[in-house]
Amino acid sequence: MNWILVGGAAVAALVVSFQYAWWRPTVNYSIPRILMYHMISRQKPKARFNKLRVDPAEFERQIRWLCEDGWEFLLMSEIDSSSLRKCVALTFDDGYRDNLLIADPILEKYEAKATLYLVVDRHDRDWSKSKKMHHSDGELMSEPKLLDADISQMLSSGRWELGAHTITHANLRNASPAERATEILESKSDLEDCFGTTVDSFAYPFGIFGQEDIETVDRAGYRTAVTTEQGISRDFARERLALRRVKVGGHDGLLSFKLRMRTGKCKWKD
Repeated sequence: MNWILVGGAAVAALVVSFQYAWWRPTVNYSIPRILMYHMISRQKPKARFNKLRVDPAEFERQIRWLCEDGWEFLLMSEIDSSSLRKCVALTFDDGYRDNLLIADPILEKYEAKATLYLVVDRHDRDWSKSKKMHHSDGELMSEPKLLDADISQMLSSGRWELGAHTITHANLRNASPAERATEILESKSDLEDCFGTTVDSFAYPFGIFGQEDIETVDRAGYRTAVTTEQGISRDFARERLALRRVKVGGHDGLLSFKLRMRTGKCKWKD
């Protein structure tokens, strides 16, 4: 026996196990999965936020696989813990224009639907700096954002619904109590007034929030709220205002995606 080959195979197996953490237990498929996307676009050379850019071809592979594997698409307004079916909610944060130009035709092709967590004041705003001041290159600010007419078109298709994502994509940790309340409360009313629709779900910018923010979200009348914490929430009633999501990154292949759908996470460090 070639012990070098055996040793090499063992090391390779350990690396794969470390990289993909396939050994995590499967979360019961009756529990809904909430997927988190941002942009559906090609990677940019040396860009800081390529992890937020899912290639269009990869996105289509993911949606096709979900259809073939028997997943039912839900809007966040439809999600609860009572279904015995395999259900998945697609969510998109911020309001990038590729959500309409690239993602929407794919959703239409596979009869899928999604919830858009929209920043109200999203144009010419470099919100990445509000989390980390050294993020001053304006990369996200330069990404084309959805126009109001685009959003009206998306809503009229029946494939999209709106969720709130604050007025300015605020870092709630650094805001005063009054500012936090304004960002949470008025983002709901502004979107409802502008687009004539009901907004009953909220996404915490950067996934940063505290108990006071949860209480404000509840007081505002949101039925659900989502975080950026990776995973699958198993107790909807208890976690409905701080639901975990399955992160879909720009560097994930279909194997990683399938593992995330099974366990909520993929890599060992997730």
